[in-house]
Amino acid sequence: MDTKVLHKISYGLYIVSSFDGQKLNGQIANTVFQVTSTPPRIAVCLNKENLTHSLVEKSGVLSISILEQDTPFKFIGLFGFRSGREIDKFAGLNYKTGKTGAPIVMDYALAYMEIKVTMKADADTHTLFIGTLEDARILKEGTPLTYDYYHRVLKGKAPKTAPTYIKE
Repeated sequence: MDTKVLHKISYGLYIVSSFDGQKLNGQIANTVFQVTSTPPRIAVCLNKENLTHSLVEKSGVLSISILEQDTPFKFIGLFGFRSGREIDKFAGLNYKTGKTGAPIVMDYALAYMEIKVTMKADADTHTLFIGTLEDARILKEGTPLTYDYYHRVLKGKAPKTAPTYIKE
């Protein structure tokens, strides 16, 4: 079986953020998708080991920043390969607090969404959080960063906690 076929599924790259009242954190996620239109529901899949997962569990809310194609690799690395348990990812970052209280990353974002979690599904190592769209804004026009572009052009790899990680 060739599991590389899984890389042919279309994805975007997003920053998913949440909080617990004091701690802010965010992470790169590629598994974000619309589930329904009425009401508008969005699903996000997060690894149970990630700090952002536990913050979403506690607060019941999250934000999604849709990244632009020109997002620097170093910025992606901050949210994709560094743990919020070791560093403050929001230090010196351009962000705002949304209507739900979740932090919203504004740097390199084309748009954002705020989600109130209404249900979740256990997916072994991950949780699929599903929620209603509480707020959404387009910040600027541009081309969204795709997972394909991240791999082909930026030569990026998936961290071990990503749902799309394939051991080479």
